[in-house]
Amino acid sequence: MRIFVPADSAARSVGADTVAEAIARSTPDATVVRNGSRGMLWLEPLVEVEVDDVRIAYGPVTPEDVPALVAAWGSDGAHPLRLGPTDDLPWLTSQTRLTFARVGVIDPLDADAFEAHGGLRGLRECLLRGGQQVIEAVLASGLRGRGGAGFPAGIKWRTVAAESSTQKYVCVNADEGDSGTFADRMLMEGDPFTLLEGMTIAGLSIGATQGYAYIRSEYPDAIRVMRSAIDIARSRGWLGPDVLGSGAAFDITIRVGAGSYVCGEETAMLESLEGKRGVVRAKPPLPAIAGLFGQPTLISNVLTIAAVPYIVEHGPEAYAALGVGRSKGTQVFQLAGNIKQGGIVELAFGVTLGELVNGYGAGTRSGRPARAIQVGGPLGAYLGTEAMSVSMDYEALADAGGMLGHGGIVVFDDTVDMAEQARFAMEFCAEESCGKCTPCRIGSVRGVEVIDRIMEGQDRQSNTALLIDLCEVMRDGSLCAMGGLTPLPVLSALRGFSEDFNRERP
Repeated sequence: MRIFVPADSAARSVGADTVAEAIARSTPDATVVRNGSRGMLWLEPLVEVEVDDVRIAYGPVTPEDVPALVAAWGSDGAHPLRLGPTDDLPWLTSQTRLTFARVGVIDPLDADAFEAHGGLRGLRECLLRGGQQVIEAVLASGLRGRGGAGFPAGIKWRTVAAESSTQKYVCVNADEGDSGTFADRMLMEGDPFTLLEGMTIAGLSIGATQGYAYIRSEYPDAIRVMRSAIDIARSRGWLGPDVLGSGAAFDITIRVGAGSYVCGEETAMLESLEGKRGVVRAKPPLPAIAGLFGQPTLISNVLTIAAVPYIVEHGPEAYAALGVGRSKGTQVFQLAGNIKQGGIVELAFGVTLGELVNGYGAGTRSGRPARAIQVGGPLGAYLGTEAMSVSMDYEALADAGGMLGHGGIVVFDDTVDMAEQARFAMEFCAEESCGKCTPCRIGSVRGVEVIDRIMEGQDRQSNTALLIDLCEVMRDGSLCAMGGLTPLPVLSALRGFSEDFNRERP
């Protein structure tokens, strides 16, 4: 008997380790496998029991449930927590899991299981085809950056590959600091070899020999799993001076961030990687031309790079066939906030916001009506319920006044104070600004003060006009997206929920 208990941080935070220990004590003849999370976070700890090669799900399980569960497994498996075969659960079967295909399925550090479930096929195809063909495949797939900007990935690859240099780098930014986002962490903890494979394909294709994964310090489990995965990959010849016997060299090193939100911006991350204070660089030059240590550098988000092995293995046409318009492939949406069924949903672009919030998310956890949904992290717009029909793709969200960002969705019910949320956006910018440019450093502080005056009822009309002007200065004058995008949540709250700014407060 094999019993699967997630070792994902989310599952561990609600007692998965204790459940795993109780199961191991009660079933000494069984093998307890610590897999990643399936992404159904409201059911964690989710326990799966393999019966005749079919995994049966139970959840959420507590240590007190284990004796009765063990007894049930010894008979017909009937138990109040039984959910049925995991692969038949509608929440999973309706998804299109490409990037997350192995997350929750295998032990993250079982290299044999990784290969048995399709791992390394993309890397082997890369070695057969050569770098130029792989770059063209990434271009043809329509893959765009999943970190927030949505820039075509293949153009970055082609630019770095065209540069002449004795040293090039691949840097993956896993400084996942947006509120309501956790896909990078779940992938690194649940299927780290996919990220390593994608980085290696990128490195061999553009002529880089060294990769860095920049992981935020708040992710100790992801750091531990990634470091272990790198050691295993080196021992098997997947990384190092002779990748899979090809004669080509590529290696990866983990670097841990010091807790700066602005290091999610690519040039601030480069400064941190070089051992400096994380401050945004002026551009040009672009990192693709003069990046880490002044050398050509490919910088990508975790989910962008993790999509590459599928594209190389199955071909760009298979990937581009998914999605809508210029938004190709799948997006990993993260449901959080006041939501009944929070977790990870991977679907082709084109699903509506309402299908995610009311379908997969099952509405608010409080049971009260939803009022606002923030898409794209703390710098994303606040959308009202009238936006539930909006397609979740780059262009449709931009037309609706929002942005996709990293795919995080945070739900608020009708008790939320949107003036407070606008104030939070400005305060967040003031706290996290690197301080290099005046519009962001000073503008955010003044923004908090102006919103306070509006909420206190001080000359609301003129202060509202001042806030709008201030937001325009920040948007147009800031050096990076930290200050440039902070106006988005502020103005969206002001325009869509103006009654919260105008009401009298105790």
